[in-house]
Amino acid sequence: MARKMKKGMRAIFSNAHDALRRKRVVAVVYFTLRILVILMMVAQFFNGDFESVFLCGLTLVLFLLPTVFERALKIDLPNTMEIIIMLFIFAAEILGEISSFYTTFKSWDTILHTINGFLCAAIGFALVDMLNRTEKFSLSLSPVFMSIVAFCFSMTIGVLWEFFECGMDQLMYLDMQKDTVVHTISSVMLDPSGLNNRVIIEDIVDTIVVTADGQQISLGLGGYLDVGILDTMKDLFVNFIGAVVFSIIGYFYVKSRGKGRFASRFIPQVVEVQPEDLNPRQPKFFKKTKKSPPPEE
Repeated sequence: MARKMKKGMRAIFSNAHDALRRKRVVAVVYFTLRILVILMMVAQFFNGDFESVFLCGLTLVLFLLPTVFERALKIDLPNTMEIIIMLFIFAAEILGEISSFYTTFKSWDTILHTINGFLCAAIGFALVDMLNRTEKFSLSLSPVFMSIVAFCFSMTIGVLWEFFECGMDQLMYLDMQKDTVVHTISSVMLDPSGLNNRVIIEDIVDTIVVTADGQQISLGLGGYLDVGILDTMKDLFVNFIGAVVFSIIGYFYVKSRGKGRFASRFIPQVVEVQPEDLNPRQPKFFKKTKKSPPPEE
């Protein structure tokens, strides 16, 4: 059983490499990023940072996922979208985590979450669009409804990711939800009467933590430490912005019967496999299906 799974995974990734070779621009970006990740992996190995080595290995696998999904779902990802996904993975894992861009550049996390909202809306829109064009489903959804579904899909992915970050912070103390220094707090827990009356503390310049053994530790951050809540809300807000932007773009894409050049760079198309492609040893070449016009509102 394990041997069959190993053989199947090897065939999947082999086919993914074959598909990449037919997309020259995507292949150039893929192999360039792959070389950079391998160099980083070697450097981290000699530094003794095996957690980063594992992260580099995971990144190499993630690079192939878009192509793997192409083969498995029989879709054709636009080159622009595939390149952005790979750059996004590299920026998040290699630059963000290993090279500490998240702490060096304060807006790095915000930029990535905005792009994530945009891409997830594009994926959600593509899923609905493909269902809307497939003869197996008797759907005739308006552009407005398709845009709403794409927006909700993107926001759901954003929320699930924040759940994941919170879980990792609670279980493994990773601090994926970055802390924020604030100078004013308001809490009903500070009310000595125990009632629901808020107590406001302003002009906070330092926070002192007292441990169980009585040790007092000054954080020296210039204020009070907010543990991830503001970061989560900021991430969801920029995800919201990215989702709204592409939902609007997708609306006009469907409204104009798929003539929008910009949106078409991010919306996958359904493809059909040729009979000779059933042999896994042969290179697989896809043929795009004939598109039916998108529904009008």
